[in-house]
Amino acid sequence: MTLVKLGILDYAQMDEGENAQEALQHTVELAQLAEDLGYERFWMAEHHNVPAFASSSPELIMMHVANATKRIRIGSGGVMIPHYSPYKVAENFRILEGFHPGRIDLGIGNTVGTAIVNRVLNENKKGGLGYEQRIRDIATYLSDQVDEEHRFAGITANPVISTVPQMWVLSTSVKSAKMAAKLGVGYTFGLFPNAGTDKWNIGIQAVEAYRKEFQPSSFMPEPKVSIAPFVVVAETNEQAERYATALDLWLLGKDNFSYFMEFPSVETARTYSYTEEEKTTIQSNRSRMVVGDMEGVTEQLKALVTHFKADEVLLIPLMPGFKVRKKAMKLLVEAFR
Repeated sequence: MTLVKLGILDYAQMDEGENAQEALQHTVELAQLAEDLGYERFWMAEHHNVPAFASSSPELIMMHVANATKRIRIGSGGVMIPHYSPYKVAENFRILEGFHPGRIDLGIGNTVGTAIVNRVLNENKKGGLGYEQRIRDIATYLSDQVDEEHRFAGITANPVISTVPQMWVLSTSVKSAKMAAKLGVGYTFGLFPNAGTDKWNIGIQAVEAYRKEFQPSSFMPEPKVSIAPFVVVAETNEQAERYATALDLWLLGKDNFSYFMEFPSVETARTYSYTEEEKTTIQSNRSRMVVGDMEGVTEQLKALVTHFKADEVLLIPLMPGFKVRKKAMKLLVEAFR
């Protein structure tokens, strides 16, 4: 098979015994390691009101990480645009691209978060734009194509620069895949957001529709597909399964992911008392992740790449411990290269 490009999606997770400043510094070090190992891109998630994640503002973290690296593409995975002005998003990413031309990715999502997060981020706002209109507006501002027919004719997203960031739509649906194709941007199919086996069929349909309907743009001359699973990898299957218990516990999402103030350790996961319902949920959630030793994980990931005809894999090593995540990133590169 052709060489598949690898990326990392990071949450700036705070492990047990760490504080938020340490979590943010670890993100910088992981990005530097990803660059050294030859990863194509390093993306930051956006999460609000989740105590264990310091990634509330991907754009700000992106600038710091981009300053601390030289070649790797830095991106958002993603900016949750239902909360934000498309114009402001375009300005933010033009500044990022202005400082780091040819290295910035604007990944876009439409998750609104919990009810209170949605309320607090949209306080006093009236009405709302559709998801596609928001993305179309961002593309228009970034490519200086605001014409007399646009509702904000005469506006420019400053600074005006000669390059554009790559744009990607993060999605789990055929509808969003078709939208990404029409706009000429990249398409990332998320295997991690939801449990269930029906997503395999949805993913195949989405990728086929995207490739079939893709229209080249200034953001991307040809279609690009990436897939994004949680990955738990170690030198042995037994060790990987131990690490996976921490992710199993985390993905129960207790109290809207506020039950644990830090990402749980293996010890916390092993001493937790699970209900029967939680055990069932854990089994279901395994469809969101790839778990095993280097050989097993490589086999599973390559099967996914073939299944979805993906150009890239956006890996999410949501594993307990900074050293564990570093080791996982090294193992994954060795496996693919």
